[in-house]
Amino acid sequence: DLAETVEVAPGGVQATVQATVEQAAEGVHGRDCSGCAPSPGRPTLPGMATDSSSPHRLSAEQARRVAVRAQLLDAPARRRGLDVLEVVRALTMVQVDLTARVAPSAELVLWSRLGGGLDRDELPARCEEQRLVEISMRLLHHDDVALHRAEMAVWPDPALHDPYEHAAWEWALDNGGCRADVLERLRADGPLPATALPDTCVRPWGSSGWSNGKNVDKLLQVLATRGEVAVAGREGRTRLWDLAERVYADDPPPPVEAALHERGVRRLAALGVARARSAKVPGPDPDHVGEVGEPAVVEGVRGRWRVDPAQLAALEEPFEPRVALLSPLDRLVFDRKRMVELFDFDYQLEMYKPQAQRRWGYYALPVLVGDRLLGKVDATADRRAGALVVHAVHEDEPFGAETRAAVRSEIEDLAGWLGLEPVLPG
Repeated sequence: DLAETVEVAPGGVQATVQATVEQAAEGVHGRDCSGCAPSPGRPTLPGMATDSSSPHRLSAEQARRVAVRAQLLDAPARRRGLDVLEVVRALTMVQVDLTARVAPSAELVLWSRLGGGLDRDELPARCEEQRLVEISMRLLHHDDVALHRAEMAVWPDPALHDPYEHAAWEWALDNGGCRADVLERLRADGPLPATALPDTCVRPWGSSGWSNGKNVDKLLQVLATRGEVAVAGREGRTRLWDLAERVYADDPPPPVEAALHERGVRRLAALGVARARSAKVPGPDPDHVGEVGEPAVVEGVRGRWRVDPAQLAALEEPFEPRVALLSPLDRLVFDRKRMVELFDFDYQLEMYKPQAQRRWGYYALPVLVGDRLLGKVDATADRRAGALVVHAVHEDEPFGAETRAAVRSEIEDLAGWLGLEPVLPG
């Protein structure tokens, strides 16, 4: 956890990153990780190992427990009495997806950690206060925004960003008049929805996908990536846009290299164990972490991983399991390749499939049992009927009586939190 690495100074992220760069942290030495080798030496940045030839050797169970603990899904995390801001800061972000078959994903992610005692008004209140800020369909803690503004300030950078990002910026430059018109209108009347902004593009955005012809929507996306506009809030499901300078705090961002490193450190703390490099996913943060943390190999999985030193230390402590129902977009399962490698879990979000081709349901919730993903709950929140209707509980392997009772308890807790009555099959 970053807070255990360096105290956050009153100067904000700039001071934090500067202190991080200046203070080398000791690696984890002599940990018993099923025969892992100690990592000698002192890294130049916190968690960055100097001896990649001697990785920690984690059993499959240890790797799963590292991932579960890092995501605040073990029993002790539930007892810590965290609030919404603390959870989002620890996870680094929660994804915004407004599908409400059960509840919007961000709400489900928070409920999975905090349980039925979570005040459903707390998340919108923190967003209204802009203590949670939406960037690229992710909610971020306001103190972390400067780490992303550092990258916005150099976007698109030849060394950091893909050719399609440079092409998008060239398209925006070709439509400089529309860019000026949008910024002028926001300066005068923002925040505004995209539909209230002028489309004076001289070069239409061409795409074979959902964004084809949506010039203003695409321009706002590009300008947000550049740090010129930002989501100031929502009116129902609709994003309201404003000038970024009126949304983001004016803390000076750190140098981009330090910011990207710090984001990698925090991302690894949130994931526990991750690849140094992985396939790119949409949004402001990938699921890989670079060369931070300690090198590791995982039993039965090819290749090398990076592991958070704090989680290596936690392996010496007893693991206290719990049962949790997860959002389909929960970060524990969002990277499907990592999910299969670590948890051997067969799962897809099937809302885009024809009904006849679905195996588990439109918006099935993965079931975490301790450190294993063992099933899915197919449920619908029927708000008119006042019921959380559970169509099926899919058991990848037969649940014991204790697990079955715990899953039922979680379903009942979820229904109560939603203000609905649970309706279970059979």
